[in-house]
Amino acid sequence: MIKIAVLVFNPFQENTYIISDSTGECAIIDAGNYGDSEDEKLKKYIEEKGLKPTLIINTHGHVDHMLGVDYAKSQFNAPFALHGDDNFLIESAQTHGTLYGFNVKSIPSVDIDMSKMSEISFGETTLQIIHTPGHTPGHVSLFEPKSKSLFCGDTLFKESIGRTDLPGGDYTWIMKSILESIVPLGEDVNIFPGHGPKSDIGHETRNNPFIVEVVRGDVNY
Repeated sequence: MIKIAVLVFNPFQENTYIISDSTGECAIIDAGNYGDSEDEKLKKYIEEKGLKPTLIINTHGHVDHMLGVDYAKSQFNAPFALHGDDNFLIESAQTHGTLYGFNVKSIPSVDIDMSKMSEISFGETTLQIIHTPGHTPGHVSLFEPKSKSLFCGDTLFKESIGRTDLPGGDYTWIMKSILESIVPLGEDVNIFPGHGPKSDIGHETRNNPFIVEVVRGDVNY
């Protein structure tokens, strides 16, 4: 069974997940650490737990989710995985960072293109890669079926959804992703979003207004 830790980083209060298994290997999902103190916080957690990062994975390429990727790559010598449709966001991160007040010193190279993959593994753990575009074109969610854990980035939040008014965003696509790719996973699946508290699919189908209004037939997507 995987262990899940969340570290909240940068002014956008972004959730960085560290998931590990009995081998001691771990994956860092959405490394948003920004600045020396947050870099040290990430390093300290991994060292204190005796973990070995073997993957750095981003659900998508927005700047608040990739601020710590270059540090993590150099510190832990682990490859960086991203869906290829979000490469443009990584490549323009310095420009986007300036708009939001971040100083992006370097752009991490992408080592693994998840657009060509259905799963990605570390240790004894396999994560299913589910393409969930809408917040960004190359957004993915990562599903660990044994623990019924879904790392859904900024596609689905507790009682909300991700923004679709940013470059590459599309409301129709994000709702399609949620209703056709995420909801069918089952009500007992836990969701771990890119911001805010965790939830589960059952709670969202009953309480998320964006989902409820479609189910009731009030709106189409």
